[in-house]
Amino acid sequence: MRRIYHFIHSVLLITLLSTAMSCSDFWSPETDDEFNGDDGFTTNTEMYTGFLGIMTKMQAIGDKEILLTEPRGELIEPTDDSSNELIALYNYDQDLQTNSYANPQGYYEVIIACNDYLSNMREYRNRPNADDEAWQALVASAVRTKVWAYKTLAEIYGKAVWFDDPITHVTDLKPGDRFQLLPLPALIDRCLQYIEQGFDGVSANQQIDWYEWLDPTHTVSLSSSQYRKWNYMVPAYEGLYAELCLWKGALLDAASQDATMYYKKAADLMLQALGKQINVTSDPGSNVYWLPSAATPGHYSPIWNNSQPYPYEAVSAIIYDYTNNQTNTLLRHFSNEYPNKYLLRPSQKGKARFTDATFNAGATTTDTRYKCIFGQSAGQDYIAKFRPVGSSARVNAYQDDCHIYIYRATQYHLMLCEALNHLRRFIAMNAVLNTGVKAGEADDCFNPSMPEWEGFASTVDPTKCDWTGTANWGTRKYPSLGIRGCFTGLVPRAVKVNTFELGEQGTLRFNDLALLDEAMLEFAAEGKVYPMMNRLVVRYNDPSIAADRVSGKYDDEALAAAVRGKIMQGAYFVPFDLGF
Repeated sequence: MRRIYHFIHSVLLITLLSTAMSCSDFWSPETDDEFNGDDGFTTNTEMYTGFLGIMTKMQAIGDKEILLTEPRGELIEPTDDSSNELIALYNYDQDLQTNSYANPQGYYEVIIACNDYLSNMREYRNRPNADDEAWQALVASAVRTKVWAYKTLAEIYGKAVWFDDPITHVTDLKPGDRFQLLPLPALIDRCLQYIEQGFDGVSANQQIDWYEWLDPTHTVSLSSSQYRKWNYMVPAYEGLYAELCLWKGALLDAASQDATMYYKKAADLMLQALGKQINVTSDPGSNVYWLPSAATPGHYSPIWNNSQPYPYEAVSAIIYDYTNNQTNTLLRHFSNEYPNKYLLRPSQKGKARFTDATFNAGATTTDTRYKCIFGQSAGQDYIAKFRPVGSSARVNAYQDDCHIYIYRATQYHLMLCEALNHLRRFIAMNAVLNTGVKAGEADDCFNPSMPEWEGFASTVDPTKCDWTGTANWGTRKYPSLGIRGCFTGLVPRAVKVNTFELGEQGTLRFNDLALLDEAMLEFAAEGKVYPMMNRLVVRYNDPSIAADRVSGKYDDEALAAAVRGKIMQGAYFVPFDLGF
C-alpha cells in the first residue's frame, strides 16, 4: 500500500504539472493535455489512480472562482500593482475574451476528464477482477465532480456547453448535436437530472473511503492519518444536490411557479447531512462538529490556517501540498509578503461593512471574523484568512497550498436557512441564523403536526433535538448558538418571523437579503457570495440586489455608477462568448 501511495503521489504531481499551464485563447490551448483512454483500465489500482487525474484538474482550477468573482463582488479591489486583467474584472469590462481569469477552459477540462473516466469505467466493469463496490463509489464521485463543474459554470456564466461523449481537448467543442449550449434554466435541469439518475444504474450519493483503501489495517488512526484529507476531495452529494435545488427553486419562483418540493428537498438534505455530524455520540459532551457554538470563535482561524481541512467545519475541499508541487495562487494574489505579488486587497468601504452597526450589529474590530479575515502588514491591508502573518501552518509566504473549501458546515447552515425561509419556517430559520436551536423551543421537532422543526430530531432519540443543550445523551457542553449568535458581541440580524408586516413575498425577499448580507461577512474572499447574489437576482428578477452591494465598494463615484449601470443591464453573469 505504501508503494501505491507513492505511485498515486507521482500521478498527482505529473498530471498537475501537465495541467498547470494555461492559455488565454479558449480555442487554442498550448497544453498537450489529454487523458488517453485507448487502453482503458486493466487493474483496480489504475481505476483509482485514473480518478486522481480528475482531482488534479480540480486542483488546477481550485482558486479560479475566487479570483474571477471576488474582483466583481462586494469586497475586493485591485492593488496598485495589480494586472490589467484583474482591473478589467473590477471595472466590469464587457470584452473578456482574452482575459485568462474569465476563460472557462479549466472547468471544461474537468468535464472532459470526467467523461473520459466514466467511459473507461463503463468498459472496465466487465473485467472479472473489477472491484464493483469501489467501482460504484468512484463512478458516483466522478458524476458529482462533473455536476459540480457544470453547477459552477452556471452560477458564474449563466450558461454552459453540455456534452457527455469523451473528447480529448477543449478545442473539440464545436456547435452540433453532441454539444448543446444550455441557458441557465436548462443547465440546472440537466444537472439535477444527472445527479438524480446517476450513471449506469449507480446512485450519485456513494462515497469512496481512501483511508480504508490505502491503509486497510489502520496502522495509523483516522485522526492522525494523512489519508483522512483525501476523503474531502469530492464535492459532497448533499451539498451539491441541495444547492442545485435552491437554484431550481429560484428559477421557479422567477416564473411564479410552485417550488416547494425543491426547497423541501434542500432542507431535508441539509438536515440529514448536519445531523450525521451534530448527533455524533462518540464524544458527546464536547462534540462541536458542524455546529456554530461557543467553541466556534476559538476554532474559526484554523478553518483556513491549518495544514489540512478542519474537521469541525470541513465538508468538501480541494487540497494541496506544496512539497509535492501542488499549489494554488491565493497567497500570490492576496499576500504582500515576498515573493507574493499582492494583486488584490479588501476595499476600505467593503472592509468597513464588518464594523458598521447598521450592517453588522454589535461588531467591533475585535470581532472574531474581522480579526481573521483582515490583516495589515507594512501599512497595507490584506486578506489574512488564508495565511496570517506569523502562521504556524504555513511558515513561509511561498507555501501556496491553502486548501479551498467546496462546501463547509456553516455554508450548509446558511443554505438550510434559505430553504427554511422559502418553506415559511421562519422561526427555525431565525434560530439557525441568529439565536441557536434551544431546548424547549425545539420540543416539537419530533411532532409530525408541527413542521417548523421537522428534521431537527435526534437520530438516536427522536424525542430529543441534539442541537440543544439537552441532547439524547444528556447535557451538551456546546449547544447550538446560531451562525451569528456564536460570536461574542454580535446581535441577531433582523429577519421577519411572520408575514403580517410585509406580506408573503415581501417577507421572503427581506429574509433572503438578510441571509445574503450575512454571507458577505461569513464567506468573505471565498468565492461563495457572488453565486448566492446571482441566485437572488434570478429569483426576484432584480439586478439591483447585486448592483447595490457591489457598487458600494467603489471610492470613485463615476466608476461606481458605471458598474452599477452595467449590472442593472444584465452583467451580473461573467460575459464570455463560447462561439456557439
